[in-house]
Amino acid sequence: MPERKGQHTVLFSSRPTILGAAAVVGKKEGEGPLGPQFDRVFEDTTLGAKTWEQAESALQREAATLAIQKAGFVPSQIHFLFAGDLLNQCIASTFGLRELGIPLFGQFGACSTMAQTMAMAAVFVDSGAADVCCAVTSSHFCAAERQFRFPLEYGSQRTPTSQWTATAAGAAVVGIGGKGVRLRAACGGRVVDMGVTDVNNMGAAMAPAAADTLARFLTDTRTVPAEYDLILTGDLSAAGAELFCELTQQRGLRVQDRYNDCGLMLYDRRTQDVHAGGSGCGCSAAVVCSHILREIGAGRLHRVLFIGTGALMSPTSCQQGESIPGIAHLVLLSDD
Repeated sequence: MPERKGQHTVLFSSRPTILGAAAVVGKKEGEGPLGPQFDRVFEDTTLGAKTWEQAESALQREAATLAIQKAGFVPSQIHFLFAGDLLNQCIASTFGLRELGIPLFGQFGACSTMAQTMAMAAVFVDSGAADVCCAVTSSHFCAAERQFRFPLEYGSQRTPTSQWTATAAGAAVVGIGGKGVRLRAACGGRVVDMGVTDVNNMGAAMAPAAADTLARFLTDTRTVPAEYDLILTGDLSAAGAELFCELTQQRGLRVQDRYNDCGLMLYDRRTQDVHAGGSGCGCSAAVVCSHILREIGAGRLHRVLFIGTGALMSPTSCQQGESIPGIAHLVLLSDD
């Protein structure tokens, strides 16, 4: 059964296991440093669909289907799906996964959704409410641009602090027993609002929430950064990652020597025009469900703190002059 540790951290006593995972991406993501590690790279980012939103649904369905197959199951054996995306009413998830026939709990944590869905799947499995669940999320550059900024035909200029929404999806099947990466703990994020209003600098909006969640987790568990091989945010990119390091240092926490960000790992900023780096639900989902899980499985990493970071804005809130609150959910991944 899950056990609360401290104020906001949950320990999973049965150590839920990631039995299978998959990451699928678009052409640009496949050309990045992690390209060979993805299960599938789509050269045509429409995926043969009529709209960008339908293409994102197809991405998510492909990731979930592959993860379930790799775990050795069929969809009817999965008890619950935890899924979300950036689109209004999470339509990429609902339309993408409807044909699987699995009970669905829709999730919205903006770019923190992968960490949130993994935590929820682990809670259900560890509590005995389910034997096996699937956590999945996605994003698509063109669909996100249409909803949050401008349609591509507008040809708007991007600022240096802006991020590139990943065309990607990741999925992880969580159950008990078997070989695989363990989910050891989770720490829920608080809504942190520092008054940032620049939609082209979401890293600055999310970094304070990431620092807050990390500090609370370390306090709850009475641990220090040096006890973890990697502290991974997803996704702050260049501006936000630098701010995160500054904020954690102000709290007396040194993370620089064991820190990375999914938005900086997905693309090569020297050769790919992504400005500050990657973003979107699919960014951290694809990085974690490919590279990170493989590194843990191979024994090159042992204990990883994955902190999914999200900017809780909507087109309506931005148009009404609201600030951009941030949130960050944490899960502890380990090889034991």
